[in-house]
Amino acid sequence: MKSVKTMLMAAGFAALALTASVSAQGPASSSPSSIVSASPTSTATAPGSGQSPQVVTSATAPAPAAASSATPPAAAAAAPAAKATIPQFYQSDPSVGQPSDRIALQPQVTELGHRAEFFHNVILMPIIVIISVFVLLLLLWVVVRYNRRANPVPSRTSHNTTIEIIWTVAPVLILLAIAVPSIKLLAAQYASPKPDITVKVIGHQWYWSYQYPDNGDFEVVSNILTEDQDKAKGEPRQLGVDNRMVVPAGAVVKIITTSDDVIHSFAVPAFWIKMDAVPGRLNETWFKVDRPGLYYGQCSELCGARHGYMPIAVEVVTKPQFAQWIAANGGTLRGAAKPASSDATANSPISNPPATTAAPTPMAGAATITTENATAQAKPAAQPATTN
Repeated sequence: MKSVKTMLMAAGFAALALTASVSAQGPASSSPSSIVSASPTSTATAPGSGQSPQVVTSATAPAPAAASSATPPAAAAAAPAAKATIPQFYQSDPSVGQPSDRIALQPQVTELGHRAEFFHNVILMPIIVIISVFVLLLLLWVVVRYNRRANPVPSRTSHNTTIEIIWTVAPVLILLAIAVPSIKLLAAQYASPKPDITVKVIGHQWYWSYQYPDNGDFEVVSNILTEDQDKAKGEPRQLGVDNRMVVPAGAVVKIITTSDDVIHSFAVPAFWIKMDAVPGRLNETWFKVDRPGLYYGQCSELCGARHGYMPIAVEVVTKPQFAQWIAANGGTLRGAAKPASSDATANSPISNPPATTAAPTPMAGAATITTENATAQAKPAAQPATTN
């Protein structure tokens, strides 16, 4: 009996010890410290854990999930901010590139502009002043000399050959003096040299957009700023825009103008350019500016109710600045990287053999012909053996 009681007591103590060990393992497995120390991979893939992955990860998921949910929005917010930050390099200069209070043309910054300024200041203005002063003096002389008091008996002269020759020949000579430099200037405006960059200018009611086909064919949409925004950024009233047209200094810029609604006109006085933007038609002009800076223009064609609210802002920058601006807009520099052509001829190994090819393609064709000839020569040799 004592041995039976001893065995029962030993069995009871063993059961109590087993129960205590099981109960001690249960809270430890559900404690946060043990969950954090366990790797998610081993917990999710442990076959004998007796718990579903959802129960295990529900306590551990909040911290990583919160971090992961917070990180992508931060990265997503940072990425658009970096992409949307388009650099603007120059501020407006009241002495150039915008209207001023002086009675004169805007200071010109292109070769054509300098020629036009010379034509205006040295040829047109002196001729206009001389003619105006001459006519004024002639009228004063007639008033004083031929009034009723000084000349009570009027002259009966009806014709004067000398005077008629003078007033016929003199205007012809004046027109010739104006026409020769004027025609040369017009010819130079339309004789576009080889362009370094092309910008397609599209007029809309009532804003402009600029496309860069040589730099990835991206588009920049340019809208007028409000009066408060103009003041905050130091822009001239009703001339500031949110996105400027940017071109490199010292480059020949080819402008292609068109419109998607009505007739607009792209005009920048400091460049001496003005070209209509006509729906369904492509017009061309060009300019070349060596002086970096910010230059303004406006639509110069009555295009609707908000015609006076579609300004033009052209920023002429250095080549490194232009490369930075192109990269910020997601474009590529001209000649930097060319995509594979969709033309099969351009990608053909015959027209464009690779540099690693030792022999040109015709040699490969010659080898094929040699093999065919060798096969053709082997056939007669086999035929006599078959007949024999």
